[in-house]
Amino acid sequence: MKKRILVVDDQAGIRLLLTDLLTSEGYQVSTASTGKEALEIIQLYFFSLIIMDYRLPIFTGVEVVQKLEKDNIKIPTILISGLEESIREEVERQRLVKAVVLKPFDVQEMVKRVRSLIG
Repeated sequence: MKKRILVVDDQAGIRLLLTDLLTSEGYQVSTASTGKEALEIIQLYFFSLIIMDYRLPIFTGVEVVQKLEKDNIKIPTILISGLEESIREEVERQRLVKAVVLKPFDVQEMVKRVRSLIG
């Protein structure tokens, strides 16, 4: 069975890039454009990993992670952001956040991170 990844970003180009990249690596990919939509999708499917933008409409990436932790839903998460330094301290307290990746990111580096987290 293919491992399923949820890509959450309000920029359609990033969702498309990560979907194409991860699908070509053999993963099954679902997408959401807001934190609220991500939380709704997570109720429907099991995900091995979430790749999520820090800045999202309605709920931020960190707020989504906090809700997952509160509900005891343990999905490892990679946060992507253009503001790495300013969010690092905030995300260090979130057990589910396994990495913060700075935009623009190297696609091969992203594939390596995904493989190291979920195989």
